[in-house]
Amino acid sequence: MSAIDSHQHFWTLKRGDYDWLTTDLTSLYWDFTPEDLMPLLQQTAVDATVVVQAAATTAETRYLLQLADQNAFIAGVVGWVDMIDSSAITVLTEFSQHPKFVGIRPMIENIDDPTWITQPALTPVVQAMIENNLTLDALVKTEHLPFLLEFLKQHPDLQTVIDHGAKPDIAGDAWQPWADRMADIASQTSAYCKLSGLITEASLRQSYENLFPYLDHLLAVFGVERLMWGSDWPVLKLAGDYLGWHGAFQKWLAPLSEYERSLISGENAVRFYGLKGY
Repeated sequence: MSAIDSHQHFWTLKRGDYDWLTTDLTSLYWDFTPEDLMPLLQQTAVDATVVVQAAATTAETRYLLQLADQNAFIAGVVGWVDMIDSSAITVLTEFSQHPKFVGIRPMIENIDDPTWITQPALTPVVQAMIENNLTLDALVKTEHLPFLLEFLKQHPDLQTVIDHGAKPDIAGDAWQPWADRMADIASQTSAYCKLSGLITEASLRQSYENLFPYLDHLLAVFGVERLMWGSDWPVLKLAGDYLGWHGAFQKWLAPLSEYERSLISGENAVRFYGLKGY
C-alpha cells in the first residue's frame, strides 16, 4: 500500500509565473521547493506526491517536469495548457512524452465566464487528452458545478477529478446547493474528488473537525473508490499545516476498514493518474 499526496505545489518567486502570489500573502510569499516538502513526507510516511500547476503558463509546467526528473518522490505532474489556443495539441503532445506528465488543470475558478468549460472549442484538446490517457483536474467552485456536469456528460471518457471538494463555503456554514450538485456529479458521472484544500475554505474560528461533515458527504456520494487525499501544500499554510491536516485526515479515516483507508490514502490516486511504480 502506497500513501500518495495527490495535490501539492512548488514555486520559486524569481520565476515570475505567479501573478496571484502577492506580498500580502505572507505565509506563501516564499520559495517552496522539494527540499522543503521532503521532511514533511518523511514525518507522515507519505511515499510520493502529485505536483499540480499553480500558474497559467507552460513555462511553469516545464519547470515542474524538471523537478520531477530531479526528485523521485514526485510521481506525477499536472500541468497547464491553453486549451483554446491553436498550439494546444502540439504542446500537449510535447508534454505527453514525459513519463511523469499525467494531465492538465485549467484554472476554471479564475475564469470570469462560469460556462467556460462547456464551450465546443475545447473538444479537440479533450479528445487528444483521452487518446493520450491524460487526466483533467477541475478547479471549480459551487457555481461551476452545473456546467462541469454538462461537460462531463459530453466527455464521459475523460478521466476527471474535482479539486478541493469544489471548495464549499465552510466559513459560512453553507451546505446547499453545493451538497446536491456534488451528489449529482457523483451519481451521473465517473468523476473523482480530492479531499484537499478544505481548511482554507474555513474561518479562523473553525477547526479541522468542522471539515468532517463535508468529508462525510463526499464519502457518501463518491464512495471509497473515487476519493483521494491531498495536502494542497503550501497553500495549506494559509490556514493550517501539513502535519495537522494529515493527522486530522487520519482521525477521519479511522472508522473505515484498512482496505478503504488504503484506497483513499493512495491507491485511488495511483489508479486515476496511472502513477508508475506505486
